[in-house]
Amino acid sequence: MFLNAVPSSLMAWAEQTVPSGLASIYNATTPIMTLLALAVLVPTERLTRRQVGGVVLGIVGVLVLVGPWDVLGDPQVLASVPGQVALLGMTASYGIGLAWLRRFGVGGGYDPTTVATVQLTLAAGLMLVVAPVVATGPVQLDWRIVGAMVALGAVGTGLAYAWNTRLVGAWGAGRASTVTYLTPVVGVALGVLVLGEPLRWNEPVGGLVVLAGIALASGLLGARRRRRTGAVAGPVESAPADSPVTDPSAPAGAAAAYSSRADLDPSSPVP
Repeated sequence: MFLNAVPSSLMAWAEQTVPSGLASIYNATTPIMTLLALAVLVPTERLTRRQVGGVVLGIVGVLVLVGPWDVLGDPQVLASVPGQVALLGMTASYGIGLAWLRRFGVGGGYDPTTVATVQLTLAAGLMLVVAPVVATGPVQLDWRIVGAMVALGAVGTGLAYAWNTRLVGAWGAGRASTVTYLTPVVGVALGVLVLGEPLRWNEPVGGLVVLAGIALASGLLGARRRRRTGAVAGPVESAPADSPVTDPSAPAGAAAAYSSRADLDPSSPVP
């Protein structure tokens, strides 16, 4: 319900009136909604200051990428307030779903692919139940429409949610939600390459800021910094080769030394 049925329905309804650029800005609120939901559902998963900085940097990048100074001058914006509220409901639903998935799905030790399969199957069942009530318009199907639905369902939804579920398990819901910043980047790139839309100066600049925010929030920049710090720290005094450290009460430096010796010998067990 929270990761598929409700947000997809709200997005489809809102996009009838909300400009796509403005919708991209609202979509970037997903990490914020996820952090709020995590505070209630998974209070043990807290982002560090560096990760929060990455989230904020990503939002700034999306704003630069979309160029709200152009969108806000559009008269359609004021006329689409109900659609904008629906988009906030969409991102709130994503936030609740990701936090719930982290705690009760992958957090419960279940296989991510199995979780995604059951999740999408249940969402399809929910939509089939409400379809006779909400989908009252005429239905037109041909081989192109069916093919597009299968491609989007299998790749854009099926594989994407399987990967997303694994990402939530590996990164946590807060950091995993920052991948939503990539949606406007991909949209702008495809608009230029496929639809021939003009490339504005703010689009590549905003894209770079978005990527920097994701790298910061995911810990990539911090990991490189830690590796450089460790390289500068110098070698650790090694323990004798015939006396591996197995005593839990042994000094941490000796344990680290034994670990470094195991790196030299592939047959040695690494603690």
